[in-house]
Amino acid sequence: MVAWAISTQSTLKRLLTDPRVSKDPRQHWPAWINGEISQEWPLITWVAVENMFTSYGTDHRRLRTLISKAFTARRTAALRPRIEEMCADLLDALAATEPGEVVDLRDAYAYPVPIQVISELFGMDDEHLVARMRRVVDSIFHTSATPEEVTATYTELYSVLGELVATKRENPGDDLTSGLLAVRGEGDDAKLSEKELTDTLALFLSAGHETTVNLLDNAIHALLTRPEQLEHVRAGRATWEDVIEETLRHSAPVANLPLRYAVEDIELDSGVVLRKGDAIVAAYAAAGRDPEVHGEDADRFDVTRNLKNHLAFGHGVHLCVGAPLARLEAMIALPALFERFPRLSLAAGQDALEPVESFISNGHRTLPVRLS
Repeated sequence: MVAWAISTQSTLKRLLTDPRVSKDPRQHWPAWINGEISQEWPLITWVAVENMFTSYGTDHRRLRTLISKAFTARRTAALRPRIEEMCADLLDALAATEPGEVVDLRDAYAYPVPIQVISELFGMDDEHLVARMRRVVDSIFHTSATPEEVTATYTELYSVLGELVATKRENPGDDLTSGLLAVRGEGDDAKLSEKELTDTLALFLSAGHETTVNLLDNAIHALLTRPEQLEHVRAGRATWEDVIEETLRHSAPVANLPLRYAVEDIELDSGVVLRKGDAIVAAYAAAGRDPEVHGEDADRFDVTRNLKNHLAFGHGVHLCVGAPLARLEAMIALPALFERFPRLSLAAGQDALEPVESFISNGHRTLPVRLS
């Protein structure tokens, strides 16, 4: 499969708001329509789902309107006390580490914060189901998976979400799953279909977890490898908001996001023509370091940078609805970590860290640190 990777910020921003660009393969991607895409393709879960992520036009507006009724600003704000409690509990557990012992902070802190938040958001209190969900989300972002792994992931994803929906249908609560069930109406085109319901949960799971893990991972890594940047924050020359936005710009949690499709021929400013039906990848990580926007030092992490423009959460009608929640988690988790462990240090050289095995996810496989 061949796709255009759009890496300049101005062109990407334009295409993200262009009505001639669709996210619906069922309407606008010939390769999908003609049955050329195998169910074993590693990116299948990013294309086959039926939710806001893969909808277009009036269908997208319908879904976004319905989901906004269940995923409200009030629901996000209400999570703050629980996020603070989760972070405090995780930091207490880390404090019990033997002095000098190496800890994988991605696994012990950056990962469990968002997975616990998603579990709370979904109303998922079955620990066995949460563990299965964790394995599924890891596999979704493993874009080098074998055909067997892809098939198993797809099956397990819908098994987990199906069990969750069945439980909440019998015992609804004050959670996102129950909220989505409340706006779902069988046979009513104005409501969520059963597949749209489960695929919307899949969207929150994939977009709401891994992105926050990488945001925390990349921010911690940036501050530990550039202590002068952390000192800017401690001295009051920069804020934690600056850290978060510069991390999103410099190291977008999602490096590349598939797929969009040209609804008709589109000529770019460069003279390149995207032909009708061509697939498009949004290269968010590259766009964040566009020298046309951020100058010759675009590759440098600098929390005092005046202009931190980025597209890490998308733009336009497909702007990530979970962006406020991701920022909230980071605004709680990051200062709490560095206040609890002021002598935190990286336990491996910067070049020794390996990236996650993913075309989409942008983070480290591990983040080894010493707490003191």
